[in-house]
Amino acid sequence: MAEQYDAIIIGAGIIGACVGFELAKKGWRTLNVDKLPAAGYGSTSNSCAIIRTHYSTVDGTAQAYEGLFYWREWAEYIGAEDERGLADYRETGCIVMKTEHNGYLKTITANQDTLGIAWEDLSPEALMQRMPIYDIHQFGPVKRIDDPAFGEASDDTLAGAVYFPNAGYVTDPQLATHNVQRGAEAKGAEFRFNAEITAIRQKDGRVQGITLADGTEIDAPVVVNVAGPHSYKINQMAGVEEGMKIKTKALRQEVAHVPSPEGFNFLDNGYVTSDSDIGCYCRPETGNYILIGSEDPECDEREWVDPDDYNKNFTDQWTNQVHRVAQRIPEMGIPNQMKGIVDLYDVTDDWIPIYDKSDLPGFYMAIGSSGNQFKNAPVAGAMMAELIIQCEGGRDHDADPVQYHMPYTDRDLNLGFFSRLREINQDSSFSVLG
Repeated sequence: MAEQYDAIIIGAGIIGACVGFELAKKGWRTLNVDKLPAAGYGSTSNSCAIIRTHYSTVDGTAQAYEGLFYWREWAEYIGAEDERGLADYRETGCIVMKTEHNGYLKTITANQDTLGIAWEDLSPEALMQRMPIYDIHQFGPVKRIDDPAFGEASDDTLAGAVYFPNAGYVTDPQLATHNVQRGAEAKGAEFRFNAEITAIRQKDGRVQGITLADGTEIDAPVVVNVAGPHSYKINQMAGVEEGMKIKTKALRQEVAHVPSPEGFNFLDNGYVTSDSDIGCYCRPETGNYILIGSEDPECDEREWVDPDDYNKNFTDQWTNQVHRVAQRIPEMGIPNQMKGIVDLYDVTDDWIPIYDKSDLPGFYMAIGSSGNQFKNAPVAGAMMAELIIQCEGGRDHDADPVQYHMPYTDRDLNLGFFSRLREINQDSSFSVLG
């Protein structure tokens, strides 16, 4: 006889763990299933784990601002002991360069004003005072290093930047996920690892449960797809992908770790930084390193891959990203040995996630997290719990979208914004910036 649960959550990354946690808080008997050996072991472990409030849409901004308060009160949110200790959120603040590419941040700062979020305008001189290691000349448009014009600075300087004080990063995203696991288990949730799913079973027109590779059958009236870069494969297994206007796919990414310039403590004095003039973002990293990620400029080809078969070695993409940042930080050395990570994003057509039901009753999705939703995981867990409970109670979410009330910011969020049936959102940045 099959095991029985109230809900099965496919995936034990940070969002999947939060979905299980929030449902368990409401008395549901939940099981998170993951084919990897531990919580947060997949793409979550390689997340840059940046916490920020600036997004290109008001709804995305509101969700991110709500999430900030969970990270500030992490121990209170978890509410349980973890033998490994609690993850650390470092609030460094975030500097975003003003460029023509981002509209000189007029829309972004308007979104902040709409929600009453603090920001500070930085003149070029003020930017230099904060980061004296920067060369603030313009280098855009973004180029590859084989372009003859690469590294040629304009006579013009950047128009300045905007400083967002409510931002930072989590130092250990896998530990953060383990914290959520322990919090969920304290509420009765269960986790099962090294368990690969081979079938999503259905009965009488709704989801019935899952089958594992070893033949184990587990039943639940609710199954939630939070499988990260494998999300589209799970949707295909459930037969729901064709009913979606917005779909997901896996995008290969490289992140570089390079030493801070000699004589400058980037770990203590650096900021989370977004710089569309050079097509990169940065943040401090343990060991006085600089973590460098790509903002997916047009000159770089996007590499869509099979999440079970892709190149996990560094390529010239690493080199391009490091050299781009060396334009801004000319004293930064470029090491001979490549260090960093290679992993995947789970990306929707407009880089805005899907938090929704599906056409198969009982089957839900929290997918397409795009490399920019780590910060929103606690909010996403609570949103999904509310969505699931209301839909299972008979609400037609497609016709009458669930409204989730965010307790910290006292604002309602229309979950129809994240619908699988939405049109592509033209207000999106169509990049990791969301």
